[in-house]
Parts: sequence; structure tokens; C-alpha cells
Amino acid sequence: MKKIVLSILIVVIGGLAAYHEEILTIFDSQQGQAQTGQIGPTTEMKFDGKHQVISVNNNTPTFSATELSLSNGNWQTFSNIDQLNRVGVANAMLGKNLMPNTKREALYVNPSGWKNKKLKDGWLYNRSHLIGFQLTGENNNLRNLMTGTRSLNTPCMLEYENIVANYIRKTNHHVRYQVKPVFHGNELVARGVQLQAQSIEDNQVAFNVFVFNVEPGVKINYLTGESVIK
Repeated sequence: MKKIVLSILIVVIGGLAAYHEEILTIFDSQQGQAQTGQIGPTTEMKFDGKHQVISVNNNTPTFSATELSLSNGNWQTFSNIDQLNRVGVANAMLGKNLMPNTKREALYVNPSGWKNKKLKDGWLYNRSHLIGFQLTGENNNLRNLMTGTRSLNTPCMLEYENIVANYIRKTNHHVRYQVKPVFHGNELVARGVQLQAQSIEDNQVAFNVFVFNVEPGVKINYLTGESVIK
């Protein structure tokens, strides 16, 4: 099988200035505290107005040998929501038998910061799955849904979910997968998500990227979820 070469996915989105320009940190609600050093040499991550998806650690995942073990078969875990109803890190060992064979029902769960707004060409926010429905069938699970901009959800996260899903369907192999939402302080809307994946039986799928939770032409107040059209 031809090797899948994963490079930095560049989505050109300009002209967005967030209300807050603070340094971002990784927040794991299961641990209840900020985790540093997960995004690279520094936790300082600022959207440059152009690149919505950037490479982390030279696009190389950081799973340990233990984390890549198939000893427990296929599984998925979600962090408990924190005191602000925010999601935390989601992890999975993906395989074909976790994939759904039923149609997805409509989403109705409202994640933290859900203050949606109608734009000229659609809604600003999506209820964004951390682990996509096509991978494990999780749907209206508050621990698996965050307030994400339309561009974060599609095409950005979907591009990587499709890579993983298509690989599993074709090979029946396994993929270690992790999605880490990034919040700053008490903000209700994540500044973005870190996606990592590593195929187990071979090295055909391997990526480590950060996707900024931004939308062109919109200023987002990450503290509340409110927004202003520029």
C-alpha cells in the first residue's frame, strides 16, 4: 500500500483578531490543572492570521510504547467535564469494530460557550466532536463535544478524521488517537485542539497538529463564546 505522507495542512484564514491574546496552555480537565510542554518547546501558541493548522513536534506524535500497546484491544476514554462544563482530553485505540453502522442522530447537547450566531453563509459554531462520530459512533456525549468554529470542524478536523477512517477501513489495522482541547484560564471556548495519531501495525498514519478555533471575519470572545462580525 502506498505510504500516506502527512505534512502540514495549511488553511489560509486571515483577518481574525481575538479579544484575548494571552498565552495558551493545555488544559486537561481530568487532571484539573494546566499541562505544559504538550504542544512543543513552548506553550505559547498564537494564530498568525493565515495558518489555521500548524505542525507540532515536526508533525511527529509523542505516544509512548505503552500507549501504543494493543494489549487492551480497541477502546476509547473521555475526560470528565470540569467545573465550567468544559471537555478534556479524549483518547482511543481505534479499530474497525468501533466504527458505527447506524445513522447519526441530530446533535442537541450544548457544550460550554455555546452562543451561536448566524453568518451570511451559515452558522459560526458547530458542536464539534473530539473523536469524530465516524470513528467510534459517539454522538450526544457532553464529554466528547466542544464549541468549535465551522472551519475548525470542517474542513480542518474532518481532513484528519478522514485520513484515519479511510486507513482503518482499507487495512483493518489500528490507530492510536488523541484529541486535546486547549483552554486558557476560565475561558469557555477552546482556543484550538491538538490532534495526534499513530497507526500501530505500520507507520502509514502519523501526525501531530494543532488546529486554531477561529473563523474568518469574526472576533470571538473565548471567555464567553460571544462574537462580533467584523
